[in-house]
Amino acid sequence: MEIEGKKAMIVGGASGMARASAELLHRRGASVAIVDLPTSAGAEVASSLDGSFHALDVTDDEAVERVLAEAVEALGGLHIAVNTAGGGVAARTLGKKGPHPLGEFRQVIELNLIATFNLNRLQAFAMSTNEPEEGERGIIINTSSIAAFEGQIGQVAYTAAKAGIAGMALTMARDLGSLGIRVVAIAPSLFTTGITKGIPDEFAEVLTKDAAFPKRMGKPEEYGRLVAAIVENPMLNGSTIRLDAGQRFAPK
Repeated sequence: MEIEGKKAMIVGGASGMARASAELLHRRGASVAIVDLPTSAGAEVASSLDGSFHALDVTDDEAVERVLAEAVEALGGLHIAVNTAGGGVAARTLGKKGPHPLGEFRQVIELNLIATFNLNRLQAFAMSTNEPEEGERGIIINTSSIAAFEGQIGQVAYTAAKAGIAGMALTMARDLGSLGIRVVAIAPSLFTTGITKGIPDEFAEVLTKDAAFPKRMGKPEEYGRLVAAIVENPMLNGSTIRLDAGQRFAPK
């Protein structure tokens, strides 16, 4: 799918990897809608991209349906969806204070996995009405993590959620294939976003010492470049692409 002239919704687009994706898609000629928390810099980012901002907590099911409809209306359609909203907690299955709090596990699954699926089903519905371009109507790009494959100690909830996102990719691609809608997940390693942005260089070197090359944290724009490559290559579908410099997480 050509990026020029397409309509892109970026969930989590006020910062980090999603913002870098939004900026690159805008430079390539796409119209952009930023969806993020009301406390985010989403309005400022959207203004800089001549786009629209739509405040949303992705765990609010009723609001998701309403806000996504507003975003699609503002865009005048939807061809590209990039979803990065998520987060985790640090807790072992059994820790010094007892079993992993079940409520915390549910919250992580809700924020990462269930919210992503809720976004996807609505985004796919919006894409389904598009006129096909060489048979293609849209592309959904979700954010997993290499923790889905080598979750570290204390990441059991996050691992389960991100593994679910990776696991959905092929099945959802098969579900939507007859409509010409692709689904791909990206599994990044450590990137300089959010809480990792302020990590001192010497600590970052320790965290990335097992990477093959380059031995550093990823840059948000490198995630954005993969997003653009996925959009433009119709043979990328149903898979989870590791974006990790050959890194494999150690147990801790």
